[in-house]
Amino acid sequence: MSRQPTADRLTIILPTYMEKANIAEMLGTLTSLYPGVRIIVADDNSTDGTAEDVEAIALANPCVSIIRRNPGDRGLTASVMEGIENASTEFFVVMDADFQHPPAAVKKILDKLGENDLVVGVRYSKMPLKSIRRHASGGAQTLASIYLMSCRQPHTHDNMSGFFGGRTKLFQEIIQQSGHKFERPGFKVLFDFLKFMPRNARIDEIRFDFGERKGGESKLNSRIILSVLRQCGILGRGLATILEVFCTSHAGRVAGLFILALLAVLLFL
Repeated sequence: MSRQPTADRLTIILPTYMEKANIAEMLGTLTSLYPGVRIIVADDNSTDGTAEDVEAIALANPCVSIIRRNPGDRGLTASVMEGIENASTEFFVVMDADFQHPPAAVKKILDKLGENDLVVGVRYSKMPLKSIRRHASGGAQTLASIYLMSCRQPHTHDNMSGFFGGRTKLFQEIIQQSGHKFERPGFKVLFDFLKFMPRNARIDEIRFDFGERKGGESKLNSRIILSVLRQCGILGRGLATILEVFCTSHAGRVAGLFILALLAVLLFL
């Protein structure tokens, strides 16, 4: 059994895009809470000065580093994958830079990583989300769970979570072996990892209150719904193509997601 993990065995990965309003405060908070932690900011070609702010901070703190990502390979999933590939510590945690994932909850994940391969932050309250976004999130969770169960893969109470931690070596191996099958331009990288996670993997969860953004704007749009569908195998990709053609409005795609989730119950089970 691994000894209790400490911050010097952890890399925090922050995928960023246009987070100048939050990044300096987030880095300051994390380094204050977790002395010795390593932080990788994987910036997806921000034009608001996010990367420049991180570079200035990194000059004074060698535990902070930045990846300026290839503009031809954009996507939140691709950013997280590259961050994990560059991590050198035993454990990692992925979280957003906008404070919707509370920095204090990183310790809860780290404490459980000594005995687990994956620890997922489950959103206890989604009230900060607008109603349509809460419903879309619930529909995507249902669809992902159905798909994972049909494939006999591990699943969690929040397959859509962007707040999770794991054993670096295991996740690097998954990327090396199956990363070419990931939806790299997508938004729900945990779902992709669960699709290729060993079936005997040790998985645990923590609960946290999903917070308000401190600054900047949400990146959520209807493309996320289509992206989740494309993660659901050949059938999902076909349905995403149909939905993209016939449902051009945000509301239409959200409504379509619920319809497709019901179809998935019939087709996958």
